Amino acid sequence: MKKNYSIEELAFMVDHTQLAAYAQPEAFDKLCKEAMDYGFRMVAINSCQTAYCKNILKGTNVHVGAAISFPLGQTTIKAKLAETADAIENGADEIDYVLNIPHLITGDTDYIRREMESIVKMCREANVISKVIFENCYLTKDQIVTAATIAREVGPDFIKTSTGFGTGGATVEDVALMKKTVGDLVKVKAAGGIRTPEAMLAMVEAGAERIGTSSGVKIIDALRAQAR
Repeated sequence: MKKNYSIEELAFMVDHTQLAAYAQPEAFDKLCKEAMDYGFRMVAINSCQTAYCKNILKGTNVHVGAAISFPLGQTTIKAKLAETADAIENGADEIDYVLNIPHLITGDTDYIRREMESIVKMCREANVISKVIFENCYLTKDQIVTAATIAREVGPDFIKTSTGFGTGGATVEDVALMKKTVGDLVKVKAAGGIRTPEAMLAMVEAGAERIGTSSGVKIIDALRAQAR
């Protein structure tokens, strides 16, 4: 690795995820408790659970991250802005929104830029971190570069590989490509299918600074066991 990260530093990169359609309140109680106990950076949830998790995590360093237009991204800019505003009002510290995949695939880059500018502007004004989800499994390498280039110019805090609900998740190749395109101007989040320490470390080595996973506890426990 380019840097020898401590286990605590790696844990602080984790966006601890619970996005299941059937998740009950006790699942979010558990999610938030684990995030506090393990020192994870954020809990990643659907936006309707924002206030619930914010109340549990009040006074801690764990952020609440709301997924917007999840997982398809096929709502209008107006609808995404309304959901973003609602999540921020309910206490979201971070916003992960899915870009409009068909517009990107058909080459409507003006739409992708307008969408990104609108949501990033709202987040900046609220001092909230913004992340743009690409869903790379549906994109060509050229389309990934196109979206990353727009992000480099617009300036969200992160671009993100995947929702975890598509036909594929994060790959080292895609993380490296995204990082190469945005450089130091935008950070990269890898998400989708990251379930082992080896997978997490490979994504970090490729340039990811956040890791979205529902296996954070398993990963950190394994790293601690390896360090003994």
